[in-house]
Amino acid sequence: MSERKRERPDDYFKDWKQREALAEGMIPIVGRLSRERNVKCYVYGKSLVNRSVLEIMKDHRYVRQVEENELSEFETFPVLEELAKLDLGPAHIDIGRLAVNYFDHGHGKDQSLAEFVQEQVAYLIGATEKPVDEPRDVVLYGFGRIGRLMARILIDKTDGGESLRLKAIVVRKGGAANDLMKRASLLRRDSVHGAFAGTIRVDEERQSFVANGNEIKVIYASSPDSIDYTEYGINNAIVVDNTGVWRDSEGLSLHLKSKGVSKVILTAPGKGDMKNIVAGINNDIIEDTDTIISAASCTTNAIVPPLKAMDDEFGIVSGHVETVHAYTNDQNLIDNYHKADRRGRSAALNMVLTETGAAKAVAKVLPQLDGKLTGNAIRVPTPNVSMAILNLNLSRPTDKESLNEFMRNMALHSSMRKQIDFSNSPEVVSSDFVGSRHACIFDAQATIVNGTQAVLYMWYDNEFGYSCQVYRILEQMAGIKYATYPKEG
Repeated sequence: MSERKRERPDDYFKDWKQREALAEGMIPIVGRLSRERNVKCYVYGKSLVNRSVLEIMKDHRYVRQVEENELSEFETFPVLEELAKLDLGPAHIDIGRLAVNYFDHGHGKDQSLAEFVQEQVAYLIGATEKPVDEPRDVVLYGFGRIGRLMARILIDKTDGGESLRLKAIVVRKGGAANDLMKRASLLRRDSVHGAFAGTIRVDEERQSFVANGNEIKVIYASSPDSIDYTEYGINNAIVVDNTGVWRDSEGLSLHLKSKGVSKVILTAPGKGDMKNIVAGINNDIIEDTDTIISAASCTTNAIVPPLKAMDDEFGIVSGHVETVHAYTNDQNLIDNYHKADRRGRSAALNMVLTETGAAKAVAKVLPQLDGKLTGNAIRVPTPNVSMAILNLNLSRPTDKESLNEFMRNMALHSSMRKQIDFSNSPEVVSSDFVGSRHACIFDAQATIVNGTQAVLYMWYDNEFGYSCQVYRILEQMAGIKYATYPKEG
């Protein structure tokens, strides 16, 4: 932003109430644009769709941290009003960046706001091209931590049902008489991520539950190739396999033998020559003919974006990645037998030193770093949000301020802005990042630089942030592409 600073209000309470009223006025406009025109509005990458008044105000406040000047509802509300007057086609529009470009960067200094907005989004006016020709069916194979979060994301983004539609989940019969009710209850309430945003009803007769109007069939099966999805009205579906049972192309191809399935995404590192994709980094290698791909691991998704950024700018000679990872279902709650070393000890009571393949997996996404990284992991007694510590030896020296500014710009203005978030607070802890939609969050306060040696600290919601990365791949596999402001690429 420019050096212009907003004047301190004489009456903070009056100022708050005025901005609160503007945020409240945004809600119906954002809702109409989303439902009627398939136009999604954002503030610096944070969606305004289905957000409360206070959440919208917090989204504006966030910009102060990253742009060093507060973005106000006084500026974004009139931008939103001008957008609503236009005949916009389907798009994702960042009204925060529109407002900053006009009010702070002075890009529209010789224009009225209406003229500036119309000129900036001229390529979206009158556009009729849909993000995808036909809505695409999605099936979640497995309904554990990632499966349920994927369901939440898919339901939240259904809107008019013109893009992706969650049609079914596939699970093994649990054995309880009220199995369906239990599945729905786990979606309704989550100890980490809170209550489901909406309503869920169970239809025992139709063997489904209905979440925010989306009827989701619950299919019981013991193998991927034993289902005729067309019997459930499901066709040309993309299956998201959350089980981790099948990790190679041969095993995952069993899904393709079931009628009604056309593509498969694995939410774990793929073995063999399977494409391991990190959204925002190497998703350009996905081809229309690909039927099976891997979304890699949560840790790989967290470390690859900052590693690529650092390698592009400074060059990485070598490095070590240490992950401080939340415990998972693979560990025991109390001491008991486990086939893996150390994982049999209580996850809730111990730090558990274990291996991670994330450092080696980086080479599948960034071949130029093959053999340059080592890695290890420590599982710690927290249920979600992990940290990756990148200890890097660089090709050229730098300093903390320059490195932090570089990463701030990557988080705000690069093609990786959906993957890398930026934090400059000295008080944040892991629970502050529950629900982050980014692959990782760069902690600027923790950066250590000594010439060519740099230590970077990256937080990541290993559940929800990773699920958002999977969703981005899912959209691409379905052929969904929105026009955006600012333009991508």
